[in-house]
Amino acid sequence: MKKFYSWYKKHITAAIFTGLILGIITGLFLANRFEPVLAITSLIGSIYMNALNMMIFPLVFCSIIMGISSIGNARTTGKITAGAMIFFLCTTALASLAGLIIPRLIHLGEGVKFEMATSDIQATEMTSILDTIKNLIPSNPVAAFANGNMLQVLVFAVIVGFTLIAIGEKGKALLNVIDSCNEVCLKVISTVMYFTPIGVFCTIVPVVEANGTETIISLATQLIILYVAFFGFALVIYGGSVKFLGKESPVKFFKAMLPAALNAFGTCSSSATIPISKQRMEDEMGVSNKITSIAIPLGVTVNMDAVSILMSFMIMFFANACGINVSISMMIVILLANVLLSVGTPGIPGVYISINTLCDMGATCVNVIGDMAGCVVLKEKIKLED
Repeated sequence: MKKFYSWYKKHITAAIFTGLILGIITGLFLANRFEPVLAITSLIGSIYMNALNMMIFPLVFCSIIMGISSIGNARTTGKITAGAMIFFLCTTALASLAGLIIPRLIHLGEGVKFEMATSDIQATEMTSILDTIKNLIPSNPVAAFANGNMLQVLVFAVIVGFTLIAIGEKGKALLNVIDSCNEVCLKVISTVMYFTPIGVFCTIVPVVEANGTETIISLATQLIILYVAFFGFALVIYGGSVKFLGKESPVKFFKAMLPAALNAFGTCSSSATIPISKQRMEDEMGVSNKITSIAIPLGVTVNMDAVSILMSFMIMFFANACGINVSISMMIVILLANVLLSVGTPGIPGVYISINTLCDMGATCVNVIGDMAGCVVLKEKIKLED
């Protein structure tokens, strides 16, 4: 059995990819004809997502505190946080710029005819930057965990971490308890990760079945262009950042991050991919837990590169279709708005804007890659003392 686990862990990427492809095929050709297939895969997919989500916030909370306690000072922690924020905001600005320039160059949307319709919908409330700052410190930490507010959980963990350092010996008992909780979370997550290929298969089947073959074919051209922009951006910007800023091989990085990226693609959840992202960067890229514990949860909260590309694409598509000229000054306004909105938005891409799940899959995948690229850059730029 140990030999099987060793072999399976070594080939986990191929297993996840196989699960993803089989899930797409099943969703396209079987689910409509065999309703029990859809029911079973939906059930197993929900169980897998619940198992991952069960440990996300306890793991983030405990790992941040242990990371801060191992760093031991506010200066280094501040450097990691500031470095991560600068990286994520810069890549978001580049993503928004790419999303504006590419549709303009290829005249995306020109000649498209569509009929305007009215519909009663309830818009998602956007959080302003000032509201985000005001709500950084949770008035009720338990509610922050219950409501899935990653930013508040992160800030609460930072406060507790620094307080434990400040009180020194008196905080050792609680620190030991948190360390034990962290190990329990890691063990549970590592066990769940063995079922990732099955989980990805079961979560992708309902998505493909719900959209249907006709919908996918009718959107094929737009989806191909969008996905080329998504993964072209990841290849150029993230690959370039890893090579020139992180001083690491992009090939090694993309190979290391693939299981996390595939999981994000299949589940459409960057939050649910946090444990896998941390594990891949620490084990395969040698990034310290001190960095991943802060940078990856922060990235899930503020790094919305792919969604910035998507929003810019949508704006330019409808502008071109309606014959509206988007001036350079307006493009600058859109770019700045995307950067600012990314800071005040929850870490679940679907909350950012109501978009088709097929787009959300690619966007979540690219955002997760960006989180991991930021970790590699920080590893090189911030020298941690042993």
